[in-house]
Amino acid sequence: MDRIDAEIRFRALDRLYHRPRSGGDDGLGEMKLRVVALASEDDFDGWRDAARGLAQAGVPASDILWQIGDAPADLFADAAMPAPAGQRPLKVPRAFLDLAQSAILHSDPERFALLYALLADDPHRVADRADPRVRRLEAMAREVRRDIHKMRAFVRFREVRDALPFPGTGAPDTRYVAWFEPGHHIVRANARFFVERFANMRWSILTPALSLHWDTETLSEGPGAVRADAPGEDPVEDIWKTYYASIFNPARLKTGAMRREMPRKYWKDMPETALVRELVAGARQRETAMMATARARPGGNVEAAWRALREEAAACTRCDLHRHATQMVFGEGPADARMMIVGEQPGDREDLAGRPFVGPAGEMFDQAMAAAGIDRGGVYLTNAVKHFKFERRGTRRIHSKPDAGEIQACRWWYEQERLLVQPGITVALGVTAARQLLGKPVTIAAMRGRPIELAEGGLGWVTIHPSFLLRLPDRGRAEDAFAAFVEDLQGAARALAES
Repeated sequence: MDRIDAEIRFRALDRLYHRPRSGGDDGLGEMKLRVVALASEDDFDGWRDAARGLAQAGVPASDILWQIGDAPADLFADAAMPAPAGQRPLKVPRAFLDLAQSAILHSDPERFALLYALLADDPHRVADRADPRVRRLEAMAREVRRDIHKMRAFVRFREVRDALPFPGTGAPDTRYVAWFEPGHHIVRANARFFVERFANMRWSILTPALSLHWDTETLSEGPGAVRADAPGEDPVEDIWKTYYASIFNPARLKTGAMRREMPRKYWKDMPETALVRELVAGARQRETAMMATARARPGGNVEAAWRALREEAAACTRCDLHRHATQMVFGEGPADARMMIVGEQPGDREDLAGRPFVGPAGEMFDQAMAAAGIDRGGVYLTNAVKHFKFERRGTRRIHSKPDAGEIQACRWWYEQERLLVQPGITVALGVTAARQLLGKPVTIAAMRGRPIELAEGGLGWVTIHPSFLLRLPDRGRAEDAFAAFVEDLQGAARALAES
């Protein structure tokens, strides 16, 4: 049988063979399963109508088989629906209906049974995030929403001019055809979006399960198709590729996010994605060559390259932190410094001033540098994350720790700074900076106070962030921690001198 929930069937059969019998009853009469045949994989209305009646009649989830298409004859099946008499009232919260409308579109064959089990038990449990059924259904709904977004983002129409009539019309005409492979049953749910967006264009969207056709007045459906049914490149794509290459800026490309949001299975149907790898590689090679050339030339060309990098960074939108911060706070110091020091992120004062290490933690840092005998003016100072992340509490902006995605988004700028400065040693202050330095999460206790060979050259050194000292309430403990911080800075200077 097609589309039968294996888990529900197993539980029903298990009850059949293990339920105690009475008299001459062989148990079969009590165990007739009801088969609910839905019209399609995304038949929410059919599921809702059947589920309402079954739940009101008190039919348990284990007695129902949900499937697509006509119900076949089955030894344990009983297609008769419960009589309406004696129905119990059924109140369903809006949140449950919203969840069901999304989850129904998922490809998991158990979705119908899971939703019904929640409905029959208590649909108000949809608010209980600890319920494993709710968590699973919410995960399905999220995946469906992502799939809907991907279809809207990645469908690419290609112009077709041939003698074939457009579906639903009697005359040949120019039309636009797209191929898409959804992960879930979201094609019909997305139809309205494409009708409204391309209302004056004759188009077809082909997918493996079904096809949509719009003739500027009527939306129709057709059978599924295969990739070969869709056209190849059209002349417009050459123009689009030229335009995309001309505006491409690798500094603003979020490569990791792009792979998450644009899985490779869609790349073959999008003309611009064929250029991404080549453009990124070429741009990085040009960037590396530019900095190497700048270093080789006399007359301050390294400073010019650094200024160009800072100006490019000022327009960075690689993560959402730029939306709320006052400005990007770039690194500062000699572009040929032998020591590079990396903090976590700008604070409130740094965000306003546009310079690193000028707030309370910066003052503590200056005291420690002076005690260690290191001239701040001779080191290059920067941060792992270059926009201020904060939470508002009244009129105050309270520091909030950057997450892994924000750290990764800023890695491009950190790598370009290291490539330009080429320090002999890079000192990471705190766990965020250490993660940027080493490319993975580490603990301060495990890495602190010892030289680390870096794959890209030079040494690494990990210690605490000076803001840690500001948070210590005990004066004696704070003094000991400050002395240990100074020793770490001195150790880094010694390691640099010995390298």
